[in-house]
Amino acid sequence: MSIEHRTFRIYGQVQGVFYRQSSQQEARRLGLTGFARNNSDSTVTIEAEGPAEALDALERWCRKGPPAAQVERVEVAPGQLQGYTEFTVRRT
Repeated sequence: MSIEHRTFRIYGQVQGVFYRQSSQQEARRLGLTGFARNNSDSTVTIEAEGPAEALDALERWCRKGPPAAQVERVEVAPGQLQGYTEFTVRRT
């Protein structure tokens, strides 16, 4: 099983709705490592590493988010592996 790195940028009403904390729970459930953080432009960035199938599942989750979120769009880009050991919530 190969491990991949993907960066997700989530647009919409995604700050102040527990998006980062909920994404942490989902990523950990899927066995992914990485982080979620708020950005100054009101988007959320998630960097995640793990099997492609789990990253695909996280992408599907990102397009909905937690109940209070209103996701407008998600941009996804591959990246270099960083070797994260857990999934954390980062402050901006």
